[in-house]
Amino acid sequence: MRIISSMMKKFDTDVSNLQKGLHPENLSYWYDKIIKETIELAPPWLQDKIKVKQDSILTMKFNLDISKRAVRYFMIAVDQNLDTMPYSTKLYFLKVQEIMSAEMDKSLV
Repeated sequence: MRIISSMMKKFDTDVSNLQKGLHPENLSYWYDKIIKETIELAPPWLQDKIKVKQDSILTMKFNLDISKRAVRYFMIAVDQNLDTMPYSTKLYFLKVQEIMSAEMDKSLV
């Protein structure tokens, strides 16, 4: 009985941690951190073309307003932060990278 109880507690903790990684406040924190690092990496003439805005109604929705020339700096900043993100947040930002790559590929065709 004790083993089942400890397994259930671990399972509950794991699920809670996954949920926390996708809270709008958590995503907002990581977007802010990544955007600041992207701006630091980008040349001065691109820095004002890197922005993110959280939707006030759909709080898990973020509008990334970034110049195509600044996308590579954003990708670098995301890569540099993946190891320190919670697992579900990491998956979220990997998906953001995938979508951005697909959009960049479309613009080349």
